[in-house]
Parts: sequence; structure tokens; C-alpha cells
Amino acid sequence: MLIYLLRHAEAEPYQEDDFSRRLTPKGKTQAGRVGEFLVHQKIIPDLLLTSPVLRAKETAEIVTEKLGKIDLTEVSWLACGMSPEEAMKELGAYVAFESIMIVGHEPDFSALVANLIGLRTGASINLSKASLTGIDLARLTPGCGVLKFFTPVKFV
Repeated sequence: MLIYLLRHAEAEPYQEDDFSRRLTPKGKTQAGRVGEFLVHQKIIPDLLLTSPVLRAKETAEIVTEKLGKIDLTEVSWLACGMSPEEAMKELGAYVAFESIMIVGHEPDFSALVANLIGLRTGASINLSKASLTGIDLARLTPGCGVLKFFTPVKFV
């Protein structure tokens, strides 16, 4: 399975209700650029899963618009605070798919990438806003992933 991790694009500064932070105009542009990059590179996942947090949902919706006919599913386990163990357990439901994209948050994604590629911690990984990471998983087991690419939005 190929798993693509897309960190949400730039959002409004912290508010009292963190879940309701919207994308900024820059964030909307970033998400659009990522979507166009995916189309240009012919990276079309079979399914797109998103965090229920507004900034992630908005990022996912913009990317989905660019990709065309692709299923977008909101899943609660991608919300802020997801652990690598929880993600691995939940991703098990999607192993029949050849490729999926998940849209979520930091530091959750750094910890998940570290887990997938066999690092002890995500301390040396920092996925910037609207960055796209691709990992090839032979099996859905910690350490079995191969990092295929990491692309910050400034390079798309």
C-alpha cells in the first residue's frame, strides 16, 4: 500500500476553539497547489481520509476538487492527538486499497512517519504545513515502510 500524508495547509492563528480554525488565503492557495501537483504527477490515491478538524477538512476538500472523482471520508481518529499505534490500527481497515491519502496534523504525522519507517521517535522529522509525504508499505507493521518522498509545498 502507498500512503500519502498531507499535513493541513496554513490556518488562522490559534483561537479559543482550535477545531474551528479555518485556512488562510495563503493556506487555500497552498492546498490548491498541492492538488495541482498531485494531478501533474499522476498521484491519484484511491481514497482520501481527513481529520474532522476544519483546517484539515478544508485542505482535503480543495485537494479533492483538483483530483476529481475521489472519495473523501472524514475519520475521527485523524484528529489532533492521534498516536502512531492508533493510526496503524485504524489503517488496517484500508489495506485492500492500493493507495490512500490521509490529511492531518503535526506532531502526529511526524510520529507516524517515524513509526512506519522504523525510527524510535519523530524528533528528527518535522512535516511543514501543506507538505506531502509518500511511504510505501509492504506490510502495515512498524518499520516496514520505505520513505519514497517528502515534498514541502514551496517545491510544488
